[in-house]
Amino acid sequence: MKKAYLAIKFHGDLKNKGLIEEISDNLNKVGFETVVMARDYEKWGEVHFFSKELMKLTFELIEKSDILIIEFSERGVGLGIEAGYAYAKHIPIIVIAKNGSEISNTLKGISKEVIFYNDPKELSEKLREK
Repeated sequence: MKKAYLAIKFHGDLKNKGLIEEISDNLNKVGFETVVMARDYEKWGEVHFFSKELMKLTFELIEKSDILIIEFSERGVGLGIEAGYAYAKHIPIIVIAKNGSEISNTLKGISKEVIFYNDPKELSEKLREK
């Protein structure tokens, strides 16, 4: 099983908790063991880290991963930092985003692939064999 760091913008009101879980479940179905900062370390907002501590842990987790998968339907500065770090460490990057999302040329340029979807269930098929 490949280890995938799933980078996704997290909302403190948990409005995208279901999406995070659904994406993670679909990645697991095709052989990715996912690590999600919000779920696994911040415990859905119950655990808080100082900024430097958070970034140090994030970078350590990315380095231990085989691949970085960025859900970029919603932009976030942290996502760009995670992508840049993975790229600098030669860790492959796959961008996933809902159809109609805008992906910058910079992010496209450092990514192995950009995959658009309507429903997270589609990711199982689109990410098989990656």
